[in-house]
Amino acid sequence: MVAEYICYHVATDQREALVAAYRQAAAELDAAPECLGYELAECEEEAGHFILRIEWTSTEAHLQGFRKGPQFPGFFAPIKGFFSNIQEMRHYRLTDVVRRK
Repeated sequence: MVAEYICYHVATDQREALVAAYRQAAAELDAAPECLGYELAECEEEAGHFILRIEWTSTEAHLQGFRKGPQFPGFFAPIKGFFSNIQEMRHYRLTDVVRRK
């Protein structure tokens, strides 16, 4: 499993639109077998700064499976207007320093 992190910075008047776009796009993540989970979080100290975390079965499954699969067009359509607001988009492999409850 890998975690993809996408960091956004949007104007404060775009905050709700970004959240609404991901509410819509989430249906495609739910349908994608490559996606294990996701969460969108907004920074409490700086409004308009968001991090989307998506868990994928692997980087290859994300890039070769999801992005070339049937769910990607429906996922990308509602969020494409925010593409220029991305500050970082990368895959991270988890280390053994983990605690979950």
